Amino acid sequence: MNRIASLFQIHYPIVQAGMIWCSGWELASAVSNAGGLGLIGSGSMYPEILRLHIRKCKAATNKPFGVNLPLIYPQVDDHVQVIIDEGVKIVFTSAGNPAKYTSFFKEKGITVVHVIANTKFARKCEEAGVDAIVAEGFEAGGHNGIEETTTMTLIPMVRRVTGLPLIAAGGIGTGSAMLAAFALGAEGVQIGSRFVASVESSAHPDFKRKVLEAKDGDTSLTLKKIIPVRLIRNKFFQEVKALEDKGASREEIYDLLGHGRAKKGMFEGDLDEGELEIGQVSGLIHELMPAGRIVEEIIAEFETARQELSNLEIWK
Repeated sequence: MNRIASLFQIHYPIVQAGMIWCSGWELASAVSNAGGLGLIGSGSMYPEILRLHIRKCKAATNKPFGVNLPLIYPQVDDHVQVIIDEGVKIVFTSAGNPAKYTSFFKEKGITVVHVIANTKFARKCEEAGVDAIVAEGFEAGGHNGIEETTTMTLIPMVRRVTGLPLIAAGGIGTGSAMLAAFALGAEGVQIGSRFVASVESSAHPDFKRKVLEAKDGDTSLTLKKIIPVRLIRNKFFQEVKALEDKGASREEIYDLLGHGRAKKGMFEGDLDEGELEIGQVSGLIHELMPAGRIVEEIIAEFETARQELSNLEIWK
C-alpha cells in the first residue's frame, strides 16, 4: 500500500496545502470527503477562529483532516493548545525548525509532517522524528525556499538523504505532474494553487479570477530579504521589486509591507495593493471547480498518464 495513503488513512495520496486565507474548513472537508487529505490553514487565523474551523470541519466530514501550522506565526503556542484541545490527529508544520514541536505532538499521538525546501532540513526532519516530509520546490506559491531549487531537482535530492515517506509540492496541479513526482521518488503530492481555484476555497472571487487568468511568467519570487514569497505581478509586486532593485534594507521593505497585505489581496480581493500568492502552475489553471472534482480529475489524469507511459517505447 502507498505509504502516504496508509499514514493518513486516506484513499488517494493527495494533500491539499494549508494556505493562508484560502484553506478553511469548507475546502479541507471537501478534499477529505473526496478521498484526499484536507488541511486547515491556521496561519491566517486567530486561535478561536482556528477552533471554530476545526469543529466545523469535524461536523462536515468523518474522514481524516489536519491543520497546517506555520511556526513563524506569533500565536503559535496558542494554536498548539487549540490543536491538542480539539483532538486534531494530523499536523503539518512549516516555516521553522521541525524539532520545535514534533516530539510534543507525537507524545500526544499526533502524526507530524514538516515542510522543507532543502536536504539540510530533510535531515533535521529525520532527526526530529517526523512521520513524513513535504519537499516543496521553487515553483510553489506563498512562502518558498531561499535556495530556489525546482521540484524536479529537489525531490530526488531529498529522496537520496532520507527514507521517510515523501510528499512532493511545488508546480503540481495535474495527474501527469503527480506521476512525474512519483517517478522522482515521491509517494504523495501536496497541491495548493489548484485548490485555490476551487468552489470551496475561501479566497476572494476576484483573486480566484486572477488565478484563472494567469499565464506563464505572471508570477515571480520576491521579498527574498524577508521570507521569499511567490506573487502574481501586480502593482504591489512592482513596488516591492523597485525597492529590491535599488538595494533597499529589510526595514524599508517592512515599511512598504505594513500589515495585512496577504489578507487584503487573497481574502478581500484588492488586486492592486494586496499580496497575491500563487504558484507557477497557475498558468495551467483555467476553470473553477469543486474540490472533489479536482481530486477526481487529478486521479483520472494520473491513471491515463501511467497507462500511456507503460506503452511507451523509447528505443528499438
